[in-house]
Amino acid sequence: MKMVTYNVNGTRFEVDQRYQPIKPVGKGAYGLVCSAQDTVANKKVAIKKVPRAFDDVVDGKRILREIKLMAFCNHENICTVLDVLPPRTFDTFDDVYIVSDLMDTDLHQIIRSKQGLSDDHVQYFLYQILRGLKYMHSANILHRDLKPGNLLVNANCDLKICDLGLARMMDPADVLRDMTEYVVTRWYRPPELLLSSTAYTKSIDMWSVGCIFAELIGRKPIFPGKNHVDQLNLITSMVGTPAAEELAIVTNEQALKFMKSMPFKPRVNFAGRFPSCSPHGVQLIDKMLQFDPRKRISVQDALENPYLGTYHDPGNEPVAKTLFTADFEDIKMTKEKLRRLVWSEIQRFHPNLQDDGSLAPTGSGSGGAPQAKRFRVGPPVAPPVDRTAAAPGAAPADTQQGQWVQPTGEAQPYGQKR
Repeated sequence: MKMVTYNVNGTRFEVDQRYQPIKPVGKGAYGLVCSAQDTVANKKVAIKKVPRAFDDVVDGKRILREIKLMAFCNHENICTVLDVLPPRTFDTFDDVYIVSDLMDTDLHQIIRSKQGLSDDHVQYFLYQILRGLKYMHSANILHRDLKPGNLLVNANCDLKICDLGLARMMDPADVLRDMTEYVVTRWYRPPELLLSSTAYTKSIDMWSVGCIFAELIGRKPIFPGKNHVDQLNLITSMVGTPAAEELAIVTNEQALKFMKSMPFKPRVNFAGRFPSCSPHGVQLIDKMLQFDPRKRISVQDALENPYLGTYHDPGNEPVAKTLFTADFEDIKMTKEKLRRLVWSEIQRFHPNLQDDGSLAPTGSGSGGAPQAKRFRVGPPVAPPVDRTAAAPGAAPADTQQGQWVQPTGEAQPYGQKR
């Protein structure tokens, strides 16, 4: 396997020669994502580099979790991992490169754009979110961080759920399992998490979907709280203050005291709050945005709502064949254990990769996982955003020496001078 080093907007990318970086497409706390040409499969892909992935064990487990979940979820509305790139040797294994589907934009960019969104757009986006979520929930996987920025979209409006690093397995027989409350970006966080509840179920994802649904209609976040208290005030101003029986889910004494001190607020009329939405759509938002998670609609019932009748097809909404198991979650993790576990995931994509990083004599070891055949969920709709303009490609270079020139956007081979 031949490795080539590129400079992508100031970040060093060392990848298999089959991948030719094009331009950066996103940047976050865990690294840079760039588009690339897969010269073997003859298609564009996304490559995420996570630098120094094992320095922090908690962050490293998130990367391991994301790789395992993306490999497990064989569904066209969920981003899949196509390849995890090996380093030159195991001794130099510090950065992780994840190759996945390349999409044109995300729902956050679409919502904030000036492009008009019809009710058909909203229905199609919402249907695909729920369709992917049904698969995850059937495997007892909670996403726990659904928000517009984690929903990738193509110009033909195909949607994929991404960023599974915070997702966790839920054991339905143990709903009291202590699961961290620091999940879901605050604006999309359900009230039970804001109130420090450790007992939560799949309904947390349904609250987030309700927030996204409302944001698609109103073109702005529905609960843009500045902090936890402001968030709860915004929520109760719309869904009303909870009744005594609804507060039974709150086990934190301070949180319970705070809620009981709130003045009474009635639930707003959702039809008046969302006048452009159809009656069936209003009904669906109402069922998603319930303060009590026990009263929140399930993903299956949401798919069956008449609002999504154009797209709902029980025979074309697959569920997982097995439950996802996360045996690594309870391991007392060290940096070395984490490196070995991620290395094992790389070997799934490169079976001839030896434990020391060398290649077995048979096979190329490159090519990624086999891809499932795509099929359309429903009729195409007009693309709301098209950000597919390509930047010039970069010619590969074998050298690893020379000045690292800062580019303006496109990838430059490491060491190539202008």
